[in-house]
Amino acid sequence: MRLISINTSRPTQVEYQGKIISTGIFKKPVRGKVYVAKENLQGDQQADLKKHGGEHKAVYAFSFDHYEYWAKVLRRTELSKGIFGENLTISGLEEANLHIGDQLTIGECVLEITQPRVPCHKLGIAVSNKDMPRLFIEHFATGIYMRVIKEGFIESGNPVVVTKQTPSKVSINSLFRASFDKNYQESKSVITKALLIPELSLEWRQKISSSF
Repeated sequence: MRLISINTSRPTQVEYQGKIISTGIFKKPVRGKVYVAKENLQGDQQADLKKHGGEHKAVYAFSFDHYEYWAKVLRRTELSKGIFGENLTISGLEEANLHIGDQLTIGECVLEITQPRVPCHKLGIAVSNKDMPRLFIEHFATGIYMRVIKEGFIESGNPVVVTKQTPSKVSINSLFRASFDKNYQESKSVITKALLIPELSLEWRQKISSSF
């Protein structure tokens, strides 16, 4: 895996359904080294701290490999890096091969996977398609949220290396499907395993606990 782009933004106000809302989803690529702190990247800020950011969602990564698929779905010739609201655009990132509790080393930084992403209406605003949250969920490849284990500088082009694998092997893809795919036969097994993983975020622990 390799870090293709680092993307940040400050909150901006936009009109949505006749109301003015604040959002930090409009991420733009930045050049040079960027410092990753415990709850944020340098130059980045979330608007709604109840739903975004915090320890367990300090950094959001999305796969560059998914861009071609979404360009076809959205009928775009090109999609700018960060358009999905991700801080890190990473090539080779595959949700089926990354697990809750795995740790990734990028530059000086060590990040730990805590949960999948659940898209909200702001993703639809970012790509100018109100159906995007639903389409995103149905594709089962929504990227990963991570906590910061070790702060430090990262830079586009850095290798992204899995330096610790959790023995539980509950992948981001399987956990997301267990929560959203009614036809997924492994749901109960996956959720049972996930609830035993200490690195799982509190948000998702509460979310999947209600499945029983």
